[in-house]
Amino acid sequence: MVTEANIQKFSKQCADIFEQIGRDVIGQKEVIEGAVIAMIAGGNVLLEGVPGVGKTRLVRSLGRVFDLPFSRIQFTPDLMPADVTGTNIIVKDENGNSSFQFQPGPIFSNIILADEINRATPKTQSALLEAMQEHTVTVMGVSRKLQEPFFVLATQNPVEQDGTYPLPEAQMDRFMFKIIVKNPSLDELMDIVNMTQKTMAEVADAACNGSDLLEMRATANAIPVAEDVMRYAMKLCSATHPDSECASETAKKYVRLGASPRAGQALISAAKVKALMNGRYNVSYNDVNELAYPVLRHRMKLTFEAIAERISPDEIVTMIIDELAGKKAEAPAEPVETKRGRLGRK
Repeated sequence: MVTEANIQKFSKQCADIFEQIGRDVIGQKEVIEGAVIAMIAGGNVLLEGVPGVGKTRLVRSLGRVFDLPFSRIQFTPDLMPADVTGTNIIVKDENGNSSFQFQPGPIFSNIILADEINRATPKTQSALLEAMQEHTVTVMGVSRKLQEPFFVLATQNPVEQDGTYPLPEAQMDRFMFKIIVKNPSLDELMDIVNMTQKTMAEVADAACNGSDLLEMRATANAIPVAEDVMRYAMKLCSATHPDSECASETAKKYVRLGASPRAGQALISAAKVKALMNGRYNVSYNDVNELAYPVLRHRMKLTFEAIAERISPDEIVTMIIDELAGKKAEAPAEPVETKRGRLGRK
């Protein structure tokens, strides 16, 4: 049961989190909000942007603000799966007897920065699949549970393609959000340069800890979602499939493969957090529409026609939302039950 005190505490903690992150990161309001929403909801984040726009700095700041152990993995073509997960090594005791002992890799932390994740080979990229979904790591037939909360925050450069390996669909689907990090404005650039002239180190203080984060997640999960809003969110996800019963005309023309059921889960979980951030008990249609972009943009495979016309995934999401809004406006109003019977209409 969510009380008014829970809502106020949640909003206060979110305000403190944003305030502390703002001490390290200039601008990028949407990026910061998206990353925090995903972490509270328990999802992984893929940050895409050109070098130097603050992707790595944001992840380091998040580790400081949430007061969680942080590991950075620099992905390179020669990185091996054991360099990520860890491996068994031979150790000798005081009597000279040899035995195998597991040496944990950097993935055994709470926040994992997978820097330039698309530079690693598919074999190494696959080492993250189990950890991102099941929060376990299996080495030599032994599964080990990762400590909660656990997040993978990955970065990639969309421009340079030499020496990179595109992420497989299975891994892309495990990211709750794909967030586009844009270049700063002129005023933001001036503030960034002025700030970094004083110090390049992060100065943010801890705003909450791991247990606080898990408590915030439990509070968000307890928020109810109206059936109409839930149905709309699921229609939005289904409308990305060109062969589904809810297929939109946009998807039939521009989408080859649509979003998976994970998209629906991510959309509702994130919308609950966003509603609480704004001090509301309920999820609104606007919450769903705003979060549809980071949830869906990396889960659709576009047709050749969309690529040839240079239509971006975000434009397709916009067209699908507009199409659903048009159908909703054209639909006949549902009768409303009153004390006198079925008299009114919405």
